[in-house]
Amino acid sequence: MAEPGVETRTRSSVITARAAASFDPVGRSVATARAFVRDTLQGWGYSDVVDDAVVLTSELVTNAVIHAGTSADVLCLRTEDGVRVEVADRYPEREVPIQGTGQSFGSPDRENGRGLLLCAALASRWGVEYTPTYKQVWFQLDLPQRQVGTRSAGPVLPTSLLPVADERVRVAVVQIDRGGTVVNWNKDAEHLFGYAAEQVTGKPLTDIAAWPHTPGIGTGIIEALQLSRWEGSYGIRGADGRVIPVYASHLRVRDTHGEPSTVCLLVRDDERAVIQTPLRAPVTDAGSESRSADPFEVFIGSPAPDDLDGLLQRTVERARDMLDGDSAFLLLATDDETELEVRASTGLPSARQRFARVPVEAGTGRYGSARMPAVHDDLTAVPGAVPLLNDTGMRSVVTVPLKVEGRLTGSLGVAAEGAARYSNEEALRLQFAADRIALAVESARLGELERLRRGSLSFLVEASDLLAGTLDRDQTLALMAQMTVPTLATWCAVYTIADQASDPYLSYVLHEDEDRIDGLKALLSKIDPPDPVPTPGARIWTAPADAAHQAALRTSMRELGRSSSPVSSGIGTTLATAAAVGGETVVLPLVARNRVIGMLTLGKPSDDHFRQEILELAEDLSRRAALALDNARLYSERTAISQALQRSLLPPGLPQVPGVEVEVIYRAAGEGNEVGGDFYDLFPIRDGAYGFAIGDVCGTGPEAAAVTGLARHALRLLAREGFGGPAVLERLNAAILDEGARSRFLTLLYGELWPQEDGSAVLKVVCAGHPLPLRLRQDGTVEPAAEPQPLLGVMEDLELYEQTITLDPGDVLLCVTDGVTERREGTRMLGDDGLTDVLTTCTGLTAGAVASRVLRAVERFAAEPASDDMAILAMRVPEPHTS
Repeated sequence: MAEPGVETRTRSSVITARAAASFDPVGRSVATARAFVRDTLQGWGYSDVVDDAVVLTSELVTNAVIHAGTSADVLCLRTEDGVRVEVADRYPEREVPIQGTGQSFGSPDRENGRGLLLCAALASRWGVEYTPTYKQVWFQLDLPQRQVGTRSAGPVLPTSLLPVADERVRVAVVQIDRGGTVVNWNKDAEHLFGYAAEQVTGKPLTDIAAWPHTPGIGTGIIEALQLSRWEGSYGIRGADGRVIPVYASHLRVRDTHGEPSTVCLLVRDDERAVIQTPLRAPVTDAGSESRSADPFEVFIGSPAPDDLDGLLQRTVERARDMLDGDSAFLLLATDDETELEVRASTGLPSARQRFARVPVEAGTGRYGSARMPAVHDDLTAVPGAVPLLNDTGMRSVVTVPLKVEGRLTGSLGVAAEGAARYSNEEALRLQFAADRIALAVESARLGELERLRRGSLSFLVEASDLLAGTLDRDQTLALMAQMTVPTLATWCAVYTIADQASDPYLSYVLHEDEDRIDGLKALLSKIDPPDPVPTPGARIWTAPADAAHQAALRTSMRELGRSSSPVSSGIGTTLATAAAVGGETVVLPLVARNRVIGMLTLGKPSDDHFRQEILELAEDLSRRAALALDNARLYSERTAISQALQRSLLPPGLPQVPGVEVEVIYRAAGEGNEVGGDFYDLFPIRDGAYGFAIGDVCGTGPEAAAVTGLARHALRLLAREGFGGPAVLERLNAAILDEGARSRFLTLLYGELWPQEDGSAVLKVVCAGHPLPLRLRQDGTVEPAAEPQPLLGVMEDLELYEQTITLDPGDVLLCVTDGVTERREGTRMLGDDGLTDVLTTCTGLTAGAVASRVLRAVERFAAEPASDDMAILAMRVPEPHTS
């Protein structure tokens, strides 16, 4: 039975494609599932709903693989009106909160339970289905309604009124792959631009495209190539160096393998009518004078731009033309109506003003006329009345508010270079136009804000996953910068603070243009870092722009003083750096565990500003990045401490034993471990005598390593006090038992070595529960060199004895820990017999070669990495050289 508010069945529709994948119950599966859904939907051309689908999938798969602890099956179904995504897990008895039962969907602040809450908020429909073996949560995302039928049509025109084109109309067809590289170049493209196909194929389109910086429009060539459709003008640099104006129509397609590319149709700009989509004129009824056209369409034109930037730019252009002004501008209010943000302008240096913010309250330098229509006859008499027009040469201006239901949503203004150009009559005309467009602008703004917030949520999900995936400090710094550039800013610098007594240090610099990184780094290194203020939020930092401006000014003056000399390359670099950092720069503190550990600095190029929504997103990112950076710092510190302590447990170095070759190979199990439960040692006891040991403490990790340190240091101390082998091990046994609950049993092979003048070596060994040492003779025979005795750390009273071995020239003594003999592959084990077989093949090899051959045999015995510590000690008495 379906519960209220939860739909358990989707509407009947034809499924046109499906894609499925399963994900293991591990943390990395969440990111893999997101990538699967994103790639699938983009391949189907459903980019309108990708962000919502990725966010919902992330939450539902997290519930399955993290909170429920089961694998997750994800199924994407494409229909003619949208997409359905199903996420199933193997935990059917897990309850799902249902509306109307008194159970809560969960708080958004909790780590789990948010999946269904997000489904209810974002999905068109959603539901939960159970079977005896699994539980399935599904959601449906409908596509926006798209216009069908005839898009445009025109009347039959006399031949004399048709657009003029050359006798042979040439349409260049250029195909661009997902990386922006040219993959196809037709004959018409060769004729229009002078390049043969082999000259441009494989090169980025940006190498030959002259992309215009249209005031108020932020779309660049890279963004345009990613859009499903794009149409407009730009230039192509021909083979002769001239820029050829073209009109282009871009269509993004995918091949049968799902690989996207962009097909570009290009004609000469004066032949744009060949491919240009005509604007639909306002529909009027010539037979009825009582029916008038829609005032909004009369002002803005039809069809109205479907994006906010296009609508705002069209508005300012129409407002300027309507009042015959020299410039026009439009500002949008923030949510609290305390500031206005410049969003579009014409006839002004809009790149300098875009996204600049101006307070609304009255006062010098503030936009006091925002809430009511206002006419200023001469701005020179009231400087600062409209801050946007400072130093622009405009003298008279009329401004009117944009209001929706009595709430200030923006301001529209038209200005002229002459004084007293406008009266109250022009203000009324402009206000009438503003009233017509206010609702459309606010609707488009809210739509843009909603898309931005949903995209921000998807961005933060991906960012959090990336930051959580590493504990390396340098990689964390690189990720912080790469996530902000170019998504949030043109350039980024990360400062870190080691401790409260240290100054901020410039740790990482990134610019979207790699050629600018070195100049930017040099500039920032010469100025004082920003103050480490813990106050949350972004604050303006003017030092980089000021320093860049002064450097450019000094360089220019030097070049002017060298008028007789050729211009040096240094001025180009300096001016480029100044342009790169000449816009707005903001600093966000990196605060973790109530301490400022650094600053994230974001910058824009000359005279550019940040949007408030981008700053809020950057603030969210900085909080996540700060915690990730601090975690990486703590991990690095603890790793350094661990490695230092572990290294203190290893012998400082092996002494040279006269007349005996010695080789040791040591491998500790576990990532980051240098010392484990296995250990070895070789040390001088007194003149002509050396002690050696190889042992294995029960277990691995820090606890075993602690006993390792106790054993190695105790062996050296007791041996140098003159105790024999059995006495040394008996006292070590007592020391281990004194550790009480922390004690661990220990297998140990300990011996003393005396090189002899005749070229042989005498050894006295005690084998306390350890794998027996093996002796390899010159004739290839292998035999145990000692007898087994009780291990240490179990019984209090031990009676141990030592055995004497004489190694003749050419003999080898091999000592290993059980990590060698117990190497496994399924049910097979290397064992003592397998080790004996390997050693049999080592006749005539040096001690180092014997140890290496044993290690290779152990590694090749099984495909999986070794799970136990491993030590190999090989000693060989070399044969005398014969002349």
